[in-house]
Amino acid sequence: MNIKVVRGNPTPEELAAALAVVRARAAAAAAAPSGAAAPGDAWSDPSRITTALVPHPGPTSWTRTYWPS
Repeated sequence: MNIKVVRGNPTPEELAAALAVVRARAAAAAAAPSGAAAPGDAWSDPSRITTALVPHPGPTSWTRTYWPS
């Protein structure tokens, strides 16, 4: 694994902390079952908000068809 600092001048402690996070994420991904969804997938799923927010018919219903207000 190669990690390259593109910008800035991190301290050795900052590099160690960043590497610990990268290794922990890699270990968690390797330990997860192959069919498991990533943790962020459920949050970004559009059906999560569309099931509860169905627009009601009316002259301005088109404004509520994409994002909740």
